Amino acid sequence: MDTNLPKTSQPRIVIVGCGFAGLRLAKDLAKLPVQVVVIDRNNYHNFQPLLYQVATGGLEADSIAYPIRKIFAGQHNFYYRMTDVERVEPAQNLVKTNIGDIHYDHLVLATGSLTNFFGLDSIEQNAMQIKSVPNALNLRSYLFQNFEKAILTEDPTQRQALMNVVVVGGGPTGVEICGSLAEMRKDVLPKDYPELDLKQMEIYLVESGAEVLGPMSKFAQEKGKKYLEEKGIHIRLNTHAQRYEDGRLYYSETEFIRTQNLIWAAGVNGAALDGLPEEVVARNKRVNVDTRNRILGLRNVYAIGDVANMITEEMPRGYPMLAPVAIQQAEQLAENLGRLLKGEEMQPFQYTNKGSMAIVGRNRAVVDLPGDLHFGGFLGWLTWLFVHLMTLVGFRNKAVTLVGWAISYFSSDKALRLIIRPFNRHDFNEHQLQTKAAEQKAATAEYIPSVAAPEAPVVGG
Repeated sequence: MDTNLPKTSQPRIVIVGCGFAGLRLAKDLAKLPVQVVVIDRNNYHNFQPLLYQVATGGLEADSIAYPIRKIFAGQHNFYYRMTDVERVEPAQNLVKTNIGDIHYDHLVLATGSLTNFFGLDSIEQNAMQIKSVPNALNLRSYLFQNFEKAILTEDPTQRQALMNVVVVGGGPTGVEICGSLAEMRKDVLPKDYPELDLKQMEIYLVESGAEVLGPMSKFAQEKGKKYLEEKGIHIRLNTHAQRYEDGRLYYSETEFIRTQNLIWAAGVNGAALDGLPEEVVARNKRVNVDTRNRILGLRNVYAIGDVANMITEEMPRGYPMLAPVAIQQAEQLAENLGRLLKGEEMQPFQYTNKGSMAIVGRNRAVVDLPGDLHFGGFLGWLTWLFVHLMTLVGFRNKAVTLVGWAISYFSSDKALRLIIRPFNRHDFNEHQLQTKAAEQKAATAEYIPSVAAPEAPVVGG
């Protein structure tokens, strides 16, 4: 018995991760004669594109998160285990977790991505990030804690640092959180902190490239920049964050921005797992796959979504780390696994570009659609709201989010300004260091393999 999973004569498909890719794949496998096992360290699926609204008090966490078991209630071939994966052993068709070993016939990595700090240790230890629900809640608490501190300090320089916010990364996440912070500065914070002169609060967007919204169209870049400037955001293009010391973000040896609120939205790496052959893991920790999403050199192990690095003539740098790519790869892989069951050949992945969008605040968004169609303003804002609302999982989450947006729109307020879980940077860093040390110890420890199990047959083969 693998972690109390029932024995089955059907092929077992183990999916690691329940983000956009893992969720869609597991649902699309519902009607196949297979046992579907999803592994995730969290018992919920979270809607990452709206994490910044949790961080800035626009939505509560349970508006964008949904219990995994509830999502799959009624899917009789589905099983879920809440655990961390320690390593995979492709030669033995085995996943080692902290609750036991799980055997598989087919393994699918849908582990997503992790924040990439580009080796900048001082920034990694002190910046806030927005990759998970705990990250977003920590950031929300941290921002409001610093405003409480700003009221108490008599040092004007320290007060300025506690109020200033610097966002590093000019992609959609960075742009969206800057727009949300600007609206907080205008409509929310003056009511809560009348003792502070909120005109002194500065919001900076630091981007190493020549444009904000680099992956989007020229129209979106120019319009997005215009919207940010109208909101009073200081945009620093062609600017590289170098280090963070004593409440100062240095972008050269001597030049810096003074802030106690540094938010990192500048890059991501794939979340590859230990145990994979070194040659299939790219420099950005994505896993090289063929056009069937099968990991190169492995027979029955696949990767989809952000962690998958699929190189083609059309995409020489790999497909972008976007939710539509992850969802379409999951759909294609589900079809291909069904083909294998019938003894048919798998078909190559073909991506349909459905466009991209970013919101900069109330009535301001930019949208790129196929066919060289670009628009912004109120229509772009409505489009952004509709697409994101429809993509949320669960009727309750859709309803709660819609009501929350409506109240915020008509009242110009964000009610979720509670510091329920105070954030302590020192304790957090200590925990991170202990976790990293434990991971390094486990990775470097001598590994003693178990007795090799017979290799499972290819499904449909």
